[in-house]
This record gives sequence, structure tokens and C-alpha cells, in this order.
Amino acid sequence: MVGTQAKADSDHQDERARVSQLIKSQARALGFQKIGIVKAEALSAEHDRLEEWLSLGFNGEMRWMIRDPEQRSNPRKLFSAARSVVVVALNYYTPQEHSDNPGKVSRYAWGDDYHEVVGDKLRELLSWIEQEWPEAKGKVCVDIQPAMDKAWAVRAGLGWLGRHTNVITEEYGSWVFIGELLLNLDLEYTDENVADQCGSCTLCLDACPTSAIVQPYVVDSRKCISYATIESRAPEIDEEIAANLQGWLYGCDICQDVCPWNQMTPATDEARFEPREGNVNASPTEILALTPETYAARFRRSAMKRAKLDGLQRNARALQ
Repeated sequence: MVGTQAKADSDHQDERARVSQLIKSQARALGFQKIGIVKAEALSAEHDRLEEWLSLGFNGEMRWMIRDPEQRSNPRKLFSAARSVVVVALNYYTPQEHSDNPGKVSRYAWGDDYHEVVGDKLRELLSWIEQEWPEAKGKVCVDIQPAMDKAWAVRAGLGWLGRHTNVITEEYGSWVFIGELLLNLDLEYTDENVADQCGSCTLCLDACPTSAIVQPYVVDSRKCISYATIESRAPEIDEEIAANLQGWLYGCDICQDVCPWNQMTPATDEARFEPREGNVNASPTEILALTPETYAARFRRSAMKRAKLDGLQRNARALQ
């Protein structure tokens, strides 16, 4: 009887490994560069760090982060049947560079909205899984859903959390989008994390013009240029931040631009991430001339919609 049970357990483990490898292969076929699978369980340590960060008020106006932190750290609060989390990373790096003119746009927003690109790929992956294993059910998470994307990427062995708080991968630096697929399947799980390889480097902390990285691995959003130009709904940008924008209209890549791990990233092969015209450096004058109609047409399916027309024009005024 013991031997029979042991063989059954071994067969079950082999099947989990087989299914996991098939899912990873399909994810790569869909264009994801890195894939890891971990058990769907509460992120206890990460939850505690989030609570501490929130208690310091570092979330600023992002009050939605305060709502049910447990849901953010427990995948079964999002999808009660979740047993596994498939975590993916998609390289978005393109080799274009900003000009010296004001109006710089963060690299992640140069092309089509990553929520749609990553989401489309994950939904296609889920559809394939459901066809292969009819009992399978899942939920796609791409930033909008209250999941701790960076924590899951670290758990799944895709990279480590850099001192600038972005996930760094060995192959693609931090120029990656992260997404998750929660599944009701038992799979083979990653059992090794990538060691922190920031070493003694403090380039990201030293380069931040507003000192938003208040200590390694901790960002005070209220001081961050990306937060000020994207998330904040204040009618005008804080004077101290406005004096240190260094030409940024939407977002900021300074801490990533100086990171040694981001100097050799290969270009993405995802055509939808190629820069749209006027999205590497946007003209503040043109932004100020936008109407609701021309704004909607220009930024259709662009991540830059996040700032809304009022926000973009506020940012443009700060650069004049």
C-alpha cells in the first residue's frame, strides 16, 4: 500500500512538472521572455512591508492602495480557487533615446498601452490552458488588479528588487512589464530566488533629483517625478518637484537610465512597443493646444491616458 501511494505521488508530481513545462513553453511562444510559477499563497512578509510603507504616507494621493491590503497580498482574495501563480515578464526596451528638449516621456509609455499588450497575451495563454485542460480556470492580472506584481516576480525567480524598487532581471534589466495568471491547477513551483545583485551600487539613489528614494528599496511617492506627473491630481506640480523635472513631461526613467543592469538590454521584438510619433519627446506647446477630442485621438490605447488631459497640460505648463 505504501509503495502504491508513493508511486501515485510520484506520477502526480511528474504530471505537474509536465503541465508546468508545457505552460511555460506556450508562454514563451506568445512572446514572454521570462516565466516562473509559484504557489498561490499569502505574501506575508511583503504584506507587512506594504503596511509599513502605507503607514508612513508614502502612497500620497494613491488612496486606493489603502483599500484592503490583504487582497493585494493574498491571491485567493482575488480568485478564491487559485492554487498557482504563473508570473511573466515581457521586455519593452527599444533603443531610441530622448532628445535634450523638454517633454520627455517615460520609456514604458512610448508605444501601445502595456495593460492591453500583456493582458492580451495572458488571456491567450489562459484560453490555451482551458482548451488543453478543460477543468482549468484562471484570472489575468496586469497592474490594474490589486496584485503585488513585483513581489510575485521576485518570488517566481524572475529577478530581484533593485534599490530603486523596480524588479531587475539579469537579461533585460528593469525594462520589463510584469503580469500574473492565477490558476486553479496544482503545478511545479520555482524553489529558488535570484540573489540581490545591486551590491554596493547607489547610482539610482544618487541620481534621483528629488531624493524620492529615501533609502534603498523605499520610495516616497510624494517626492517622485513619475508620481507627480502621472498619479497626482493636484492642479499644479509641487514647486520643489517642478524645479527638478529635468524636462520630464510624463513619468521619469532617471533611476533606470543610470542602472548598470540596463545598459545592455536587447531590443524588444514586440512591435506594439515601438515608439509612437511624438511619444519619446512630446512638445509641451502641442500638449497645451490639445482639445478633449484631439487628446482622445492622439492617446487612444496609450498608457499616457493615465495622466488625463488636465494632468498632461499641467505638466506641460511646469516645463515652460
